[in-house]
Amino acid sequence: MMNDNRIFNKRVTLCDDGRYRWTYEVNLFRNPMFFFLVWKIFFFIILGIFAVMCTVDLIEQGFRNALGNLPIFAYMVLGMTVLSGLGYLIYALIMGGRYSVEFEMDEKGIIHRQIPSQAEKARKIGNAAILAGAVSGRAGTMASGLSAQRTEMYTEFAGVKKVTPNKRLHVIKIKEGLEHNQVYTEDEDFEFVLDYIISHCPGVRR
Repeated sequence: MMNDNRIFNKRVTLCDDGRYRWTYEVNLFRNPMFFFLVWKIFFFIILGIFAVMCTVDLIEQGFRNALGNLPIFAYMVLGMTVLSGLGYLIYALIMGGRYSVEFEMDEKGIIHRQIPSQAEKARKIGNAAILAGAVSGRAGTMASGLSAQRTEMYTEFAGVKKVTPNKRLHVIKIKEGLEHNQVYTEDEDFEFVLDYIISHCPGVRR
């Protein structure tokens, strides 16, 4: 509880200022969403590097030699998957196995904010990753560090183009341009939050 107008419970609560607020705790060992997010960051970086390699070989040596890079790409993805898994495990252990977040929602949009104690840990992890990436010259490590540093996101409903619910994982994915927000709720509030979001997003069809 922060004050009379900012009351956070696990269940969605309508506060005196007209905003809905709630908290949600994600088990980092059981929910794969965050691992897939880290994996995708590394995958697209490696895909970009591979595309450059293939383009250079295609120009200099022809199509057959460019195809010869496919085994290299496969090994890169495999190595990246192993490193992502280890990195994610370390992150989950540092965070105590959970990702605790607060949500605030009104007719204009929704904010996803990591609780202060965890946000501070996330910023330190991000700073360490950015420094390690800069020293080693690894863009992927720096990218993951920048991602870890981001501890809150605001989505304006007017700009939302796609809403994707996954009730099994308790998550509603909201796409606004290049931004992807993830809204978590308990089972009892899932349909209410989903309907509220969709009803306030003019760019999303029911």
